Amino acid sequence: MNEKLNAYGVKLVNIHKKYGKHEVLKNFNIIFEKNTINVILGPSGCGKTTLLNIISGIEKQNSGEVLLSGDKVSYIFQEDRLIPWLNVYDNIAFILKSTINKNHIDNTIMKYLQLVRLEEHKYKFPSELSGGMKRRVAIARALAYKSEILLMDEPFKGLDSELKKDIIGEFLKIWKDNKKTVILVTHDEEEAMFITDRIYYLRENKIYK
Repeated sequence: MNEKLNAYGVKLVNIHKKYGKHEVLKNFNIIFEKNTINVILGPSGCGKTTLLNIISGIEKQNSGEVLLSGDKVSYIFQEDRLIPWLNVYDNIAFILKSTINKNHIDNTIMKYLQLVRLEEHKYKFPSELSGGMKRRVAIARALAYKSEILLMDEPFKGLDSELKKDIIGEFLKIWKDNKKTVILVTHDEEEAMFITDRIYYLRENKIYK
């Protein structure tokens, strides 16, 4: 169940999720305040990606409620999930056609390709890109989409340290101008502390701040 709220960006109420007999989330409750950046840290397999998938609606919880402040959710997956037969430019244009006036699509695409330093590669296809370049296209695509909620699963994985720092800096500037509720998963504690002070630790079905 999704319910629009004014006070919260995302609210999870008594979420229970299991795969077979393995419980990933049990009686899980958390509130992510509207227009804040939140980072979730935790060991591999603790349920971080499952949590994002439940918020996005990709996976259904066994019980409990997911309450969202808006209908539009963008998601940067661990896998880049680019459309192989579309070039970089069209991979971004594809998701913008339903949300942005066609006269503004080009400016929007170029703005975010410049942010991730890929403007000169806009006509290349995914098969012509390195892993790090594909990751940057996925970041640009998610940021370009006008959503109220942004989910990010290891978004800066595979980027060298200097480029990562630059892109995170640009991302934070964009967020300040166009605030939305961000929930970001990472294994990198240093990265988390650079992004926000709203850091949560997920382990053994429980979340700690």
